[in-house]
Amino acid sequence: MKNLGIQPIILCGGSGTRLWPLSRVDFPKQFLNLIGKKEKSLLQNTLIRIKNLKNILDPIIVCNEEHRFIVAEQMREIDVYSKSIILEPEGRNTAPAITIAALKVLDEFKDQNIDPILLILSSDHQIKDIRKFHLAIQNSIDIVLKNNLVI
Repeated sequence: MKNLGIQPIILCGGSGTRLWPLSRVDFPKQFLNLIGKKEKSLLQNTLIRIKNLKNILDPIIVCNEEHRFIVAEQMREIDVYSKSIILEPEGRNTAPAITIAALKVLDEFKDQNIDPILLILSSDHQIKDIRKFHLAIQNSIDIVLKNNLVI
């Protein structure tokens, strides 16, 4: 039996056009703090939210190549390390981003005794009740372990 690992894939693309003038092409909303003075960016909150999940692996981040330094700096600020940062030369939407990350996971774990569950997360969501969020993930894992897909 293979070991369980939860592989977070953080989708961190975005064109920065929806919340202009706060969000811009060179600094989209996922890198902004939209909550309050002491809060972190939406991306940082996403990473913090999953940090203490049981069996969690280092995240894979998928972002635009123009944002790689912002992603790296925001991760450094909260002391989170990624398994890798996949750079898209241009945005191709959600399905291709998930696909390339899933292929990376398959390649990385092919010779290991780990069969990771992919946890796909957007980098720009606000979730207030972390306990319920973690419970929903755990319930989803129980379903996935019975060979089901959870969306």
